[in-house]
Amino acid sequence: MKFSTKEDLEIPIDDVFTMLSDFDSYERAVLRHGADVSRTDNIDGEGIGMSWKARATVRGKKREFDVKLVDFDRPNQMLFDVKTNNMSATFLIELVAMSRMRTRMRLELDVRPQTLSARLLMQSAKLARNTLNRRYKTRIAHFASDLEERYKKGLRTAGV
Repeated sequence: MKFSTKEDLEIPIDDVFTMLSDFDSYERAVLRHGADVSRTDNIDGEGIGMSWKARATVRGKKREFDVKLVDFDRPNQMLFDVKTNNMSATFLIELVAMSRMRTRMRLELDVRPQTLSARLLMQSAKLARNTLNRRYKTRIAHFASDLEERYKKGLRTAGV
């Protein structure tokens, strides 16, 4: 199942990419929301091969996620692979400069079941596809407006 949306931001593309690639702020945000996250790579700085292990309660069960950064093309895109016991997903962040001060951000999440129980879950999710799609777009719109507010205040971190 694929979810995709785009938002136009009044922020230069380099600044958007810098805010989106502030991985330390995402780690802190995940911890503030009650999940556990830890880096599992030995890479200094940021780039392809960065990876994390996260544990969070989702739908009442403790779940583990393995996340790996598989494409890092500054300032154009980042691609993450996400794996759990019964599902895999890719998360794409794509940026396009519309003008010197305007950037189009496209976010795409593609979730694929890996087990029979996950396939059944995906079938029921497809029935609620419009609702899930609307929620996804609403969250991304809020995230985009938060990025613009932080940029206006001079805070160049993502701070989910």
